[in-house]
Parts: sequence; C-alpha cells; structure tokens
Amino acid sequence: MSTRQSPKMFLPKIRAPFITMIVLIFFLSVLVAETGSVDISGKWKGQIEIPGMNLEITIDFSKDKSSEWSGSIDIPAQQARDLPLADISVDNKNVSFKISGIPGDPTFNGIVSQEGDSINGKFSQGGQTFDFYLVREEIEEAEEKTLHQNEILDRIRAFVDSTMKIWKVPGLGMAIVKDNEVILAEGFGMRSVEESLPVTSKTLFAIGSCTKAFTSAVLGVLVDEGMIDWNEKIRNYIPEFRLKDEFATQRMTVLDLVTHRSGLPRHDLVWYNSPATREELFRRLRYLEPSKDFRSVFQYQNLMFMTAGYLAGRVSGKSWENLVQEKIFDPLNMKNSNFSVDISQKSSDFALPYKEKNDKVVKIPFRNIDNVGPAGSINSNAEEMARWIIVHLNKGKYKDKQIVSEAQIVMMHTPQMVVPGPMRYDEASEVTYGMGWFIRTYRGHKLVYHGGNIDGFSALVSLLPRDGIGIAILTNLNGTPLPTIISYYAIDLLLGKKPVDWNSRIRLQQESAKKAEEKKREEEKPIKGTRPSHRLDEYAGDYENPGYGVIHIKKVGKRLIASYNSIESSLKHFHYDIFQATEGEMADAKLKFLFHTNWKGDIDKVSVPIERAVDPVVFVRKASEEMSNPEFLSKFIGKYEISGQIITVTMQGKNTLVAVVPGQPSYRLVPYKGTEFNLKDLTGFSIEFKLNKKEEVVEAIFKQPNGVFSAKKIE
Repeated sequence: MSTRQSPKMFLPKIRAPFITMIVLIFFLSVLVAETGSVDISGKWKGQIEIPGMNLEITIDFSKDKSSEWSGSIDIPAQQARDLPLADISVDNKNVSFKISGIPGDPTFNGIVSQEGDSINGKFSQGGQTFDFYLVREEIEEAEEKTLHQNEILDRIRAFVDSTMKIWKVPGLGMAIVKDNEVILAEGFGMRSVEESLPVTSKTLFAIGSCTKAFTSAVLGVLVDEGMIDWNEKIRNYIPEFRLKDEFATQRMTVLDLVTHRSGLPRHDLVWYNSPATREELFRRLRYLEPSKDFRSVFQYQNLMFMTAGYLAGRVSGKSWENLVQEKIFDPLNMKNSNFSVDISQKSSDFALPYKEKNDKVVKIPFRNIDNVGPAGSINSNAEEMARWIIVHLNKGKYKDKQIVSEAQIVMMHTPQMVVPGPMRYDEASEVTYGMGWFIRTYRGHKLVYHGGNIDGFSALVSLLPRDGIGIAILTNLNGTPLPTIISYYAIDLLLGKKPVDWNSRIRLQQESAKKAEEKKREEEKPIKGTRPSHRLDEYAGDYENPGYGVIHIKKVGKRLIASYNSIESSLKHFHYDIFQATEGEMADAKLKFLFHTNWKGDIDKVSVPIERAVDPVVFVRKASEEMSNPEFLSKFIGKYEISGQIITVTMQGKNTLVAVVPGQPSYRLVPYKGTEFNLKDLTGFSIEFKLNKKEEVVEAIFKQPNGVFSAKKIE
C-alpha cells in the first residue's frame, strides 16, 4: 500500500486561546473479547470528539502469514492517507499500536464492544484527553462500494461510446486513478479505421502539451539534486541566452520559462514543421518580437518550454529525452512511452492521426515536432499515463519510489500566473497556471489539468489531488473537445454529483465561435478593380527573416505558390499587392502576404501576419545563392576608373566583395540581384557590374541618390 507523509494535525488545548499544530502519531489500545484475542482485521471508521469539531478517522488492520500485524490510518481533514502504523499487538481484549517520535505522545485506549463491531475509549495527546469511537465497516458495505464504483465505470464507458460517435472520434484511450489505484485503463474505438484495429490500454497516442508537466517535473528533479535553482537567471546557466527584450534577457529565471510569462506571444510558426534543430530555434529567440512586458501577463509559449528542456540538457550534460527517460520513464516502468512519432510508428500498437474535413474524418500524416520536444513531443498510452498520474496524486511517489520530491509537486500544482479570461460557467472558476499545469476549482474541488493538441491527436490529463482522483484521456482526432467533455463527466460521477451537460454547452460554444468567424470573413472583402503592381514573376524569390527563416515564393503557370517550412499553398490575389493563402495550414491560419516595393521599384520584402499578437513579420528578399559563389564573384575583382579616380574591387574572405575608394573607408558589397550589389549601411548606394557577350566585366555602374555614374574596368 502506498504511503503518504503525514500533514500536521490541529488539536486545541483546553482553556487555551490558541491551536497547537502537531503531526498525528498514534498509540492505539483496544480491548477485545474476554475469551481471547479477537481478529481486528479490516476497516474501522469513526472520529475523535474534539471540542468544537469531530475529527474523522479511518483505520485499516491486517495480519500477514507470520501473524504480524500491520495497519494504516486516514485523516481526511488533514488530507492524509495510508499513514503506516507500527508495533501493533493484540493481547486478549487489548490492542495497541504506535508511530513513535512525535511530540505529545498521541495515544488511543479503547474497548471492543461485545458484538465486536465497535471500539470506544479515550484519546490522549500532550496532556489532553478526548473521547473517540470506531465502527467496523461491514464486508457487505465494502462490497456495496465496489459495486457502486463498477456502476460508475459502466456509466462512464457508455458515455464514452456515445459521445465518441457524436464527435466522430475514431479512437480513445482512458485511464482513471482513485486513491492511488488504477480503476480503469481501457481502449475505445479504432486506432486505425482503415484496418479496423482497436484501441487497447497499450495503444500509443501523441499527448502533445501534456508533455510540459514532464519537463517541469524533470527540472524539479534537478532542483532536488542541487543542479539548478528555480529562481536562478538563465544567463548563469546559458550565457548566450538572448531575447529581443534586453531586460527580460538579463532577468529571466528558470521558473519564468515554465510559467508562460516571458512577454513573448506564441510564435508557433517559428518551429512548426521547421527543419531547424532545437539549438537553432534557441538561437532564433533573440529575433522574436515580444507583445507584452516581461512577467506582466500570461501568454502561452511553447518555445520557452523548449528552452527549459534545452537548459536541463545543458546543465546535466544529457539530452532532455535522456533525462526524462532516466528520471521518470524508467522508474515508472513506462517502457512504451517515447519522444517522437517516428518511434511510435515502429511500435506494434499505435494510433493513426485523423482530422475532420467537410464533415468526414480523414487520416492525415504524422507531424514530427522533435525540435520542440520538451513542449509537446511525448507519446504514451493509458496504462503508463496512469502511473504518471499516481506520482502527482501520491506526493511524488510511485509505490516505494520517490520520483520527485513532494515540495516540487506542491510547486507545480501552485498558481504562479493568472490566465486572463472571464469565468464562463458557475461550476468552473477562473484559471491560473502553475508549472506545466493549469489550475482552477471545479464544483468546489481543486482541479489541476493540462491538455495537449498536435496534428491528429487531442489529449487531457486531469487531477483532483485533494480527492485522490486522476484521469487521462487520449484521442486520435485533431482538435476535438471530447477529452474535456468526458473528463468532466467522469469527475462529476466520481464526486457523487449529478453530471453537468458539458456536451451541449461545448457544442453551442463551438457553433457560436464558428458563426463569429464566418461573419469576420464576410467583413474582410477585397477592394474590387485592383491589380498587382508587378508581373507575377517579379514577386518570385526567397525572403528571409532571422527569427522565422525563409519563405519561398515561386511562379508556377499563372499563379504564385508560397512555401514555408515545407508547407505549401497557392496564393490568390486579394487586392493591390496583397495575396492570400488558399490551401492547407496557411489557409487555416488565414495568412495574407503583403509585398513591398523599394525605392528602385523592385519587390524586396514581404510582410506576413504570421503571429497575430505583434506587427506582421517582415521577410527580406534574399539574393540568389550564385551571388555568394567565389567563382561568380571573382570576375568582378579589378580596378575601375571614373573621372581619373581608381576604385578597386577585391575579395575579402571566401565570398565577400569589398570596394576601396581612395580617401574613404572600404565598403562591403552586399548581393542584391543579378550583378548588382548594395553598399552595406548606405541606403540608396549600389554598384551594378556590366558584362559583354563573353561574360566579361567591362563596366561598373555606380548608383547613388545624387546620380548614376559609369566606371570602366581597366584591369
């Protein structure tokens, strides 16, 4: 049986104006039948009659094969469960047990009734004495409770089956933990619709952002081990850490990384489907625009959790994946859980991803998000997620293993930031955020939870730590609210409450949001009669942003096609020099592309509202790769004469041209297009080299704000 560390128990001193706090430890003496020692095995319930209150207690006694007694006690008011008892002896009518080493020497002395179904006596502690009584819980009562629990589980199963059909969810894995016991771990529906393969309790699903709790936990382990401090600055662990906000750069701590208060909005398209490595994404953080002041407001941010995992790896000398495997997966025997959908697909039991499109459920490709793994790449199943839940309900322990300290569990489950937003329903309070967990009250009970969504999968883990209840729901449908609906239904039943109709509420909520979106689209009408300012081929090119990478625009037939992180979409002319995406993820994100013309009349930039919380992200046209080729550049090296003045063009390094003008500093030539180069840091100044039919350079044209000048090549 799992044990929990005892909280402190409050008992009043008689005639004292204050309450003394002590940890409850017992000597229990019980007198039993005179004819010999009675069997006290089983569960006893009762209370200590303290003035002003009755403190409820539950005691379990059992005897092993060698006739040695053992036992445990629960004190619900103190949130204490399964506290172990020791030195238990039964002598005729007398029974005693003790947990030593606690001030006040708490002691019970009582007598078993003639019928053997109750115990009455005195409880003393610290010189005070109170009446107590215990009543044996009948076997029939225990069986009735088991039957009641089975009825609840049957109702939950029926609800899962019916709502899966309503929401068109192909498959679902579910685990329920109650009082540190797994009371349900099952699969529903299909993990592969095409092959009619059923979901089992071992079927792997992507858990998405439910991964964040694992990242916070592994950081907590490193804190326990003295390797990091939650309040230490990131720069002290990773000196090259930089954000665009210099104040945030200098002040950000480890705790800030896992509480969504960096000042950065989501910026998800930086990493989504990106070929960039985790380290490359880390180095791009310095170019991303903040939308709020540091620590001023909660803004969900995957890249900060990625950075948290990256930091854990840098400090420990191990990868985030290896740390989670060693500190969490291995001790919990989570043998099938992994860190990549590529690994899941090598398993014999994994769910395929699906999405709803045009009222039909269709299979979609797996989305690899290994580069931001600490924010959401874990895959697991119902059985193994149940063990993870037990750790959080059992103060960091699983069986006899302390996975993470109780202090770290408390921190993770404690509000750190308020999540903006109104309280929509009476049953569910406003939301706060801990460390990898959202926190609110639900129908008067503390609820700690986190969802997870990545292409084709939706998941939710919910904990009611004060009630000993935990639920994990894993599905293989993109963006479905079903995990929330089922989780609330199961919680209602397990708490003995009449279920709220969340199914109807959320359906109406979605329909309302859909109508609002349709209305917004109707308002965004293009201005009629406008045309692009340039030929379509002049918009084609590669455009780069240091934080977001490269957008490729190409002309195919009579249309433009945009490609970003290997995600493609046709671009339809909207109005003027604005084009809108019409396909796939770009269309889903409602992306529009505004092309800009420079002072030369060329298209040289494109702005895309890729992150709605900040101004559109500007991508600058890149010169062709040929213009950085040493062989191509070498033909421009030489001397050029203009009005008796000699200008020398030479190579600096392997692929950089420099122009040397007598009496002036050297000017670096930045590739622009064709054979034209801009002068670095001089707006409006450029040099275009002219070639003859033999591809030989014969002239350099100097373009300046005050005119255009020709210089012949003389060497």
